[in-house]
Amino acid sequence: MDFHTAIKAVGVGKKHNRELTYEEMREAMRQILEQKVWPEQISAFLLGWRVREESTQEFRAVLDLFDEYIRKQPVENAVELGYPYDGKVDNPYLFPLVARFLKQSDLQLTVTGDLLQPSKGGTTVKEMCEATELPTNCNYFDRARFFPELSALTQTRMRLGLRTGLNTVEKLHNIGMADYALIGAFHKPFVAKYAAIFADRYKRLIVVQGNEGTPEIFSKCKYWICENDTVEEHHIDPAAFGITYEKSWKPITREASLRMLHTPSPELLELAKFNAAFIMHVTEREKSVTEAWERL
Repeated sequence: MDFHTAIKAVGVGKKHNRELTYEEMREAMRQILEQKVWPEQISAFLLGWRVREESTQEFRAVLDLFDEYIRKQPVENAVELGYPYDGKVDNPYLFPLVARFLKQSDLQLTVTGDLLQPSKGGTTVKEMCEATELPTNCNYFDRARFFPELSALTQTRMRLGLRTGLNTVEKLHNIGMADYALIGAFHKPFVAKYAAIFADRYKRLIVVQGNEGTPEIFSKCKYWICENDTVEEHHIDPAAFGITYEKSWKPITREASLRMLHTPSPELLELAKFNAAFIMHVTEREKSVTEAWERL
């Protein structure tokens, strides 16, 4: 397929734009991953695709293509945590602390990271993992190794400087072939989108209205369990467990984020314990968050 066909499908205006077929989307993304087209063409397509609004079929075509490139590394009892590749800005990551509490279970956390992607400019999972001694049940995978084709697009994406459809599909690579996955969502409309895109790739997908678009819970929020073509809404509140952690609403430096993780306050540790209990519940290790909390 001539790549201009893909650009025209997303870049000729509302009247003449159209959804790409499954095969067209696969071929367009294959040319992008293998950089058989100019960076300017890649940027033009990604921007137009975002503005025209991506379809579920197009997202699924991209994910199926990604599977052909990703070097899977199965992890027994894996739980995938899907983080945005543009980092966290206002608060530290919790997952290394969460993993400590989960050592009492058989669960293995898997996270992926790469160089910073557009557009938030936060501290990345990669930066955090490379500067932290991770527990043995926390498995970090660098995308430059397991999916170098997508990693190699970093410069082009950063020069564009805007979020694109890649920001959505890259959250869950399922490198460890997990049965369970947790992903964050800012707003409820994203829940149906994530369920349609990702749910049938796992036994159970959990969408969390977490901190900064991550699956980490810092305060009262909603979460959704996507399983067997159903989506169930639930509510959770750390305050019900006596947790009074005050999250930041202002940017913190990478150094501050690392310091908070490496020398956590008692309140942050309690929050990590709560998140571990939540994960044990939604991955069916415990009947309730309360029972998991008491076990930890």
